[in-house]
Amino acid sequence: MITAKRLDTVQEYYFSKKLREVAELRAQGKPIINLGIGSPDLAPPPAVLTALNDALKDNVAHQYQPYKGIKELRNAIAGFYDRYYDLELNTETEILPLMGSKEGIMHISMAFLNPGDEVLLPDPGYPTYSSVAKLLEAKERNYELKAENDWLPDLEKLADEGLENVKIMWVNYPHMPTGSKASDGFFEKLTNFAETHKILVINDNPYSFIQNDYPKSILQKDGLSDYVMELNSLSKSFNMAGWRVGMLTGSEKNINAVLKVKSNMDSGMFYPVQAGAVEALKLPESWFDTQNKIYSNRKEKVLQLADKLGCEVRKDQAGLFVWAKVPDGKTSGDIVDELLYNKDIFITPGFIFGKQGEGYIRFSLCATEEVIDEALKRMKQ
Repeated sequence: MITAKRLDTVQEYYFSKKLREVAELRAQGKPIINLGIGSPDLAPPPAVLTALNDALKDNVAHQYQPYKGIKELRNAIAGFYDRYYDLELNTETEILPLMGSKEGIMHISMAFLNPGDEVLLPDPGYPTYSSVAKLLEAKERNYELKAENDWLPDLEKLADEGLENVKIMWVNYPHMPTGSKASDGFFEKLTNFAETHKILVINDNPYSFIQNDYPKSILQKDGLSDYVMELNSLSKSFNMAGWRVGMLTGSEKNINAVLKVKSNMDSGMFYPVQAGAVEALKLPESWFDTQNKIYSNRKEKVLQLADKLGCEVRKDQAGLFVWAKVPDGKTSGDIVDELLYNKDIFITPGFIFGKQGEGYIRFSLCATEEVIDEALKRMKQ
């Protein structure tokens, strides 16, 4: 069989290939330390596990579930946004639970993009934005993010370049991979930009509570614009990456458009998973404080690791990673291969996030202090 031409435009995900190589090295007896992947190693909250197990016994546990998620989950999402973002959302019309926010990237794109439409993609940025645009035959248009501008887009420059054919713009703050945070007033400015140029701007917001004291949402309290939406996720903040629970928030018009796609792609989220998510979303702020203390301690050790490599690091980064500038004369690939083959340590090269990512490397904080200590020990050998 001949595959669809759309597959010619995308490559296998970098981590899919690289982790096979790491697995092969481990099979050869290499004690590889993985500091490359942002998959939380900490356990989900105990109350979440209890809710999951209890829900397995419910009479409806193994039946099809509503496409829009159970009402209890939508209520919990609304309460979460009210408590942490000071934003009231209509549980019937402005919230759509997802099987992970990654599926939301595809669903949103399918709902709004036609072949040939332009999509603004951050560089550096999450590679899936680009992959989805290619699969849907949209036209990619990268916008540069630079350290000297705190990794925020230059909206004035974008406007001057002409935006007539742009349909969607992806943003992601707190930003992955750089850890940059949205400055005060940035989301309001971005919303005005979206409305002026008739572009749908989606903020991908899974790192809002990790090493970040002031979570922000792109959604405004004085009414939801038809030109902004937000993705959020339980994967990172609640150590539930494998559960695949995300959410999309936005205006009724936009949520309904995405629901048309989603309702044709799945038959609802497993009920016990939704029950566990409800409990997670009810947790107090102390949950995040405890998690962030752990990540802060790990970060101090990763900063030592970056220093031994001669890298420059901004210490006020949010999220699950440390983004580090490699020494002059080195490439991100050089550093990654040196560590992997000489020290049995795997980290992520910045080039996989775009041209602006070259010259940087990314360390994950999803490893215990003992593991990071071992990495530091190897650097002395």
